[in-house]
Amino acid sequence: MNLSNLKRIRITISIVFFLLLSALFLDFNNSLSPAYTNYFTFLQFVPSLIKFLGLAGITAAGFIIVLALTVMFGRVYCSSICPMGTLQDIFSFIHKKFRKKKYFRLLKPSNWLRYSLLSLSVIFFLFGSLFIINLLDPYSNFGRIYAQLLKPILLYTYNFVAIYLEKFNIYWINPVEMRGTNPVIMIFPAAFLTLVFILSFFYGRLFCNTVCPVGSLLGLVSKFSFFKIKIDEKNCIGCNLCERNCKSGCIDKKNKTVDFSRCVACYNCLNVCPSKGIDYKLSFNKKEIAKEDVAEVETVDSAKRQFLISVGLFIAGSSKLVSAQTKIISTKLSKNPIFRKHPVTPPGSLSLKHFTSNCTACHLCVSSCPTQVLQPSFLEYGVLGMLQPRMDYNRSFCNFDCVICSEVCPNGAILPIKLDKKKLTQLGKAKFIPDNCIVHTEKTDCGACSEHCPTKAVIMVPYGDVRAPEVHDEFCIGCGACEYACPVKPYKAIYVEANTTHQTAKKKEEKKIEKKVNYQEDFPF
Repeated sequence: MNLSNLKRIRITISIVFFLLLSALFLDFNNSLSPAYTNYFTFLQFVPSLIKFLGLAGITAAGFIIVLALTVMFGRVYCSSICPMGTLQDIFSFIHKKFRKKKYFRLLKPSNWLRYSLLSLSVIFFLFGSLFIINLLDPYSNFGRIYAQLLKPILLYTYNFVAIYLEKFNIYWINPVEMRGTNPVIMIFPAAFLTLVFILSFFYGRLFCNTVCPVGSLLGLVSKFSFFKIKIDEKNCIGCNLCERNCKSGCIDKKNKTVDFSRCVACYNCLNVCPSKGIDYKLSFNKKEIAKEDVAEVETVDSAKRQFLISVGLFIAGSSKLVSAQTKIISTKLSKNPIFRKHPVTPPGSLSLKHFTSNCTACHLCVSSCPTQVLQPSFLEYGVLGMLQPRMDYNRSFCNFDCVICSEVCPNGAILPIKLDKKKLTQLGKAKFIPDNCIVHTEKTDCGACSEHCPTKAVIMVPYGDVRAPEVHDEFCIGCGACEYACPVKPYKAIYVEANTTHQTAKKKEEKKIEKKVNYQEDFPF
């Protein structure tokens, strides 16, 4: 095979994965079937790994394929499958087009930083927290950039065009409802995007080889790859083209060596070499591991490990404290504030513990939710659960006939759930606060909560000359329709208190109204 074709194959695969995943996060009309989502996210390393550990099913074994590919060919995941890798390549391409200095250079390996972040990710994971992984996982960050930054821009642009065309009586497209964005939440993906842009614009794949825990892990595995890029000292003429085109900065032309743990298999070097001085072939040579290589994979000493564990436990404790003190704040007037003990997790997430232990905050469910009730959290789950989605009933409600979030979740935090079961899954229970209800305070009829309740867990009962809500929480599924519909400001008169473990609601039997008909009459109807 002509080695120059490897780069073309890599670019083609990169574009396919990048466009497919981009379409998933930007599909605001839900035109893509959720059933096909897992085919696109199957090979994303972190979601696949977490889903496999939770379900141990073959449908969640994409990370095993990635590891097998890495053992065979090196870090092809980083070069072709990871969407964040492709995004960095786009920034590097911009670098070549607009900067006078159109080449890369050899970079010193920042092994202390890369393996410290990897160790920290593993330690937090072993303690049951995905906090570090959520912050650094390339796929999840890609999802947040698209869901929290690019999608709102796309929607605003789309609605602007739709409204402008209406002035000319052109109705090709219809405006899409937007329930607003949280500026605080947007800071995180914006800061990450800025960091990645700067690193990739000036230093190529520096993010992959210093910050990304997936890149560090696959870098360790790639040391044992069957196929490796090597410099042929006999054919090398020292032109330096391979080093100048290496986006990972891992080719040392002077010593004629390649740090394959940092090589992302972009194959740029194979295309530019004029003398066949660099090759990509099987490598079975048994050589002694250099002392510096041993130092790279050396584990953190016990003192450092103990320090990291202590820090993790401190943060975990403080996050619970912050979570306990969090309250719903509104900009409108009211008397009785609502304190929600726990955030409500989506149907199919089983429990608060299962959800927070498996969610990588990729925001694919947030982007796919048709009613936009799923929103990124800030401190509702505590510091360690920052950015993980929650049900925001101030903004919207959970559609009674929708299970899309359970179909698109790539990591098993939200498990697939059938619609019939979802309609009886109790996410929480509605709580009524009479002192906030306008029926009690203003002696006027309302009934918005009862009218919008799909299970009729909220009914209206006589209260003097008017009718007031009464909650039968055994029938409530915690969809939030009552809370969203409540017109009371600033604090609702009815809200959903989460079940830390999802329960099953009772199904309310419909009363049949029988009307006797006198068939002796000519027109009984």
